Amino acid sequence: MSATLSTPLTHEQPGNRRPAGVVVAGAALVLVALAAVAAPLLAPYAPDAIDLSASLNGTSAAHLLGTDSSGQDLLSRVLYGARTSLIAPVLLLAIAAVLGVALGTLAAWRGGWADTAISRLTDVMYAFPGLLFTVLIIAVFGAGMTTSVLALGLAYTPTVAKYTRSVALAERRKPYIDAYRVQGMGGARICARHLVPNLGRSITGYLVVLFGEALMSLATLSYLGFGAQPPSSDWGLMVQEGQAAVVQGALLPAMVPGVAIALVVVSFNVVGVWAADRLDSGR
Repeated sequence: MSATLSTPLTHEQPGNRRPAGVVVAGAALVLVALAAVAAPLLAPYAPDAIDLSASLNGTSAAHLLGTDSSGQDLLSRVLYGARTSLIAPVLLLAIAAVLGVALGTLAAWRGGWADTAISRLTDVMYAFPGLLFTVLIIAVFGAGMTTSVLALGLAYTPTVAKYTRSVALAERRKPYIDAYRVQGMGGARICARHLVPNLGRSITGYLVVLFGEALMSLATLSYLGFGAQPPSSDWGLMVQEGQAAVVQGALLPAMVPGVAIALVVVSFNVVGVWAADRLDSGR
């Protein structure tokens, strides 16, 4: 009997250790975040400083990552561009979280016609690919990073709403909800003070997983010319601007920001999946 009781303890010990891949990915994200914050201190040049005499230079002591066609230092541009490339997805997901959690919770709590109406609304939004929906909004309100963030925030809302509805339905069936109802507490108060906070772990883990996809979507819009506009150092825009140099044999202007995007997206996916599992398990 004692051996049976001690078995679960031995299984939980290895689970507390972070996998090596998660540690490496987390360290990479921390370094990128610190580099973005300290960009004015680390960047050797201003991000918009043009030097045509140094156009498409390779790596050197003066330019560690080379220069683009305008002679702008790629290291400086990538450091400053990290700010936009990291902050914009956070704002995008914040918009999607506020709207999506509200809609998903309302659908799960009210049920009936409210659930049906919200489900049909999210289904209609799902009928349009996210980027196509965003491009249609940009066509009406104009290109720019602000419009892109708002449009993609709306595009990600049905995804967050559906996930919130699924976890809220399970949470709503728990006994403590009925206990608060018996005490005379209103539905809005129960949702705001108890139901939604108890969903926080699951929703946070899901949003972390979505971060890499959101960053990639914004970079794609900037690459297509709908997002950040010159002279921004946004990574997606840098890839688009460096594409012409590839024909001339200069790979660095497109490769440097492309590698930065890939590094952050992969790192967030690795950390996000691990964090989501941990948060869902309540550890």
